Amino acid sequence: MPTAIIADDERLMRDQLRMRLSQVWPELEILGEAKNGEEAIELTQQHQPDIVFLDIRMPGKTGLEAAQGIGPQAHIVFITAYDQYAVEAFERGAIDYVLKPAEPERLKMTVERIKSRLAAPPPDMGSLLVQLAKQMGVAAKPNYLKWIQASIGQDLRLIPVEEVLFFISDEKYTRVQTARVEALIRKPVKELHEELDPALFWQIHRSTLVNVNAIDGVTRDLRGRHLVMVKGLGEKLEVSRSFVHLFKQM
Repeated sequence: MPTAIIADDERLMRDQLRMRLSQVWPELEILGEAKNGEEAIELTQQHQPDIVFLDIRMPGKTGLEAAQGIGPQAHIVFITAYDQYAVEAFERGAIDYVLKPAEPERLKMTVERIKSRLAAPPPDMGSLLVQLAKQMGVAAKPNYLKWIQASIGQDLRLIPVEEVLFFISDEKYTRVQTARVEALIRKPVKELHEELDPALFWQIHRSTLVNVNAIDGVTRDLRGRHLVMVKGLGEKLEVSRSFVHLFKQM
């Protein structure tokens, strides 16, 4: 049974979050509640929960400071009224960043992310060796982009890069396409290509990057052009001649 701790200096907010979590995730057991960051750290050490739900602004230690103190002991989700700390929160390894009031539909998305993280296998020996190399001062792997800050209507959202199916640019904007939403950013594909993990995103056209996990197959049209079929979408992405070699073994 998954377990969690809630940390918020307002009792009503704690009660509301507990109630809504019980609606969207009945199996989740709340082991305790904290009124500040220091209590959140203490309860985490005492109960060893799977997840800690943290407010940002609390007396004493803030939610961000508490997350630093908790470290890898638990997965962190921030539930806060302030949107300006989102980037720092994700830099501290948060699974999600939810703005108050945490509506049930939004919490369902958070729960799915948590479940995916909890179901992930433990790090393999290769990952452990990478960590050991870091401790010994050996060159670490490049720090690839993890989140995309994009506009969806009037809202500004942070999208995990692994959820992006593809990026495609025109003269002014780059379209960010996930299975659920379409967003726009001003960063061109050329810059994205330098910041994204090349093992995860392949450039198939000077204006297009595609997530390798989203490739359903490759077909050819009547003009002989190679087209990438995207999983879950009816859309097909053109492959320029310069990048056809990527699919020779498919």
